[in-house]
Amino acid sequence: MKTYLCGPINGCNDAECNDWRSIVKSRIKNTIDPMRRDFRGREYDCYREIVDLDKRDVVACDVVIANCPKPSVGTSMEILLAWQLGKVVIVVAPEPISPWLRYHSTCAFTIIDDAIKFIENL
Repeated sequence: MKTYLCGPINGCNDAECNDWRSIVKSRIKNTIDPMRRDFRGREYDCYREIVDLDKRDVVACDVVIANCPKPSVGTSMEILLAWQLGKVVIVVAPEPISPWLRYHSTCAFTIIDDAIKFIENL
């Protein structure tokens, strides 16, 4: 089972991009981390590569864990794509969770640890 680590990158600092992903990767094996290709600062020039590769990662995964601490266009589109493909989509977001996020998720949590436990029990 492969898990894609979906969450904001554009406009985020290293801690915002990596801290939660490091926590998930320490507990969930076989993850697909889009931060392995850090395009920050080059988004304008590399937009096609960013989107194509991220979409390829979503297609290749079985589960998406979407950390949504703030609105993110790319994160939302990855969630929708995963949902349309029938993937398990686990959203982590502060209350109140957007109706759009809730609708396009298998389940939603407010803390990352609960999402990890859910994946561990799949």
